Amino acid sequence: MVFQGASALALDAKGRMAVPARHRDALQALCEGQITITKHPEGCLMVFPRPAWETFRDKVAALPMSAAGWKRVFMGNAQDVEIDGASRVLISPELRTAAGLGKDVMLLGMGSHFELWDAERYAAHEAQVMAQPMPEALQDFTF
Repeated sequence: MVFQGASALALDAKGRMAVPARHRDALQALCEGQITITKHPEGCLMVFPRPAWETFRDKVAALPMSAAGWKRVFMGNAQDVEIDGASRVLISPELRTAAGLGKDVMLLGMGSHFELWDAERYAAHEAQVMAQPMPEALQDFTF
């Protein structure tokens, strides 16, 4: 199952986000609505269906001791949540603060998982990426 596309969403006063309709059935089938949310190195959050989280978690756990700090970032901040009956996900205050999430957010499908960004922060990030030269890995890529 591959998640892709961007969804402009809003967090409610309690920090809940509605799961976009196009992803609801897939998430229910894939993980019975069980997801894990943790920090991303670039300042957003990663939102994993539970099976994808378990794969990622196992890779992180296998990292050498020299990566202990990153293990703490990923695993120490991970929170297991469930999609509620109204198709919402609660983003904890700690994770909202860590990612600088305001009311307006962007949910980006990234293949096996999602990234959750503050909308303004994502727009600035994307503008910065687009202003940079194409990385060498994409120089021969055909569009």
